[in-house]
Amino acid sequence: QVQLVESGGGLVQPGGSLRLSCAASGSISSIYVMGWYRQAPGKQRDAVAFATSGGITNYVESVKGRFTISRDNAKNTVYLQMNSLKPEDTAVYYCNSPGPTSLPWGQGTQVTVSS
Repeated sequence: QVQLVESGGGLVQPGGSLRLSCAASGSISSIYVMGWYRQAPGKQRDAVAFATSGGITNYVESVKGRFTISRDNAKNTVYLQMNSLKPEDTAVYYCNSPGPTSLPWGQGTQVTVSS
């Protein structure tokens, strides 16, 4: 089964940027929707952004205009470019596919936005 490995997190000041990567151990080209999720301390895991294999993207309102999701099916990798980061973006970030094409969750990557 395809395994997901997230990376690219870290500590960044408010207003800073990070680029997250999600590398899949197998092909994701047949998975129509891939997405990024995040889980803040004491809260449930929520969706952040989705991208279809055809390039259609969707974002939750709180990250629109700041985050950009992309996917490289040839490299079996999904990216999340995060700009203008805010303290409320602090969370562990995961990638996965929603619904019936969901894969085992990876370990996530910690993003901390703090001065």
